[in-house]
Amino acid sequence: MKRLIYILFAFATTYAVAQKPVVLSLSESGADEIVENIWNNSTAPHSNGITEDESINEKCELFYTTQTDLYIYKADPAVATGQGVVVVPGGGYRKVCIEYDGFEVAKYLRSIGITAVVVKYRLPNGHREIPLEDAQRAMRYLRTEGVKWGVNPAEVGILGSSAGGYLAAHLSTVTPDNEKPAFAVLIYPVITGTVRSTHHGTFANMLGKYRTEADVEYYSLENRVNAQTPPTLLLLADDDLTVPTISSIRYYKALKAHGVPAAMHIFPSGGHGWAGHDEYRYAEPSKEAIADWLRLFKKNN
Repeated sequence: MKRLIYILFAFATTYAVAQKPVVLSLSESGADEIVENIWNNSTAPHSNGITEDESINEKCELFYTTQTDLYIYKADPAVATGQGVVVVPGGGYRKVCIEYDGFEVAKYLRSIGITAVVVKYRLPNGHREIPLEDAQRAMRYLRTEGVKWGVNPAEVGILGSSAGGYLAAHLSTVTPDNEKPAFAVLIYPVITGTVRSTHHGTFANMLGKYRTEADVEYYSLENRVNAQTPPTLLLLADDDLTVPTISSIRYYKALKAHGVPAAMHIFPSGGHGWAGHDEYRYAEPSKEAIADWLRLFKKNN
């Protein structure tokens, strides 16, 4: 019986390793370089347990992700500021909306002299540590490898939208102080698990169906802020029906209670999911808010 169990386990492991990843090309992503398979379920510290092959739909949304890839957008040395940003897309932890939340945001950052790395992260599938591991891995990569592209390791921040905003805030609050990002930009982020103030799908996909009230409280990030949380910009729309604005307001209040530099822009309209969309009515003000925030925290400015 023990031998049979071992054989079945080995078969399952082999199947997981053989899963087919989805990697978009340089032309599809607009990236300057792609780092494929920085790790996967068999080489990373933990596995998300997903056994399906990765897939992508016509909206460039990725599902069942089990391999972590990095898309690199290098700032022109003539205009480079020395800053770098890790970009984590949203998708409610059910999918990775990599085009607008990721590629288009990174292209904008590149255009203003910021080197960006878009993370195709592994979805949690109830394994709460998985996205955080991948975002932290991307931060370490940009800090070490980015020197070749003129990035100052002390000037690497993080930007995330929706569930990616949760991931950016999660990394900002629980990562050891010496590894925290220099700054953060959170676009309509999921923050809290409190009823009527959250996006329930994000918390369900992260914590799984057996989550407890204590789990929800622990992973409500307004409760994890401290004085070492990096300076944070929040961008959201007043009519967002997917992630209530009160979620970001709670995070902002926690930042201020701990003396952390912060700013919050609440645009009158736009709902949810407007990051990277140039047709959005407040696209230019939101871009300028990001550019101004990055200038504010540029060393030796």
